[in-house]
Amino acid sequence: MANDNNGVFSDLFNAVGAPIQNVADSVGNGFETVTSLAQTLLNIFGTIVTSTANTAIQLIQSVVTGISAAITPKK
Repeated sequence: MANDNNGVFSDLFNAVGAPIQNVADSVGNGFETVTSLAQTLLNIFGTIVTSTANTAIQLIQSVVTGISAAITPKK
């Protein structure tokens, strides 16, 4: 009789455990997807910031060069 009860509990555990494991796997996969998306967005943001900084530096250099040329005495 004990073996029959063990079978029932084993079947119940398997019946309930499998869907719970599937949900846990899905949550894990979803977390990996969110993490991957966040990393991609951070990379894009980093590229934008770097490009903007480089453009600003080039603009400042151009302005300084222009000012220097304007105030340098002509020969």
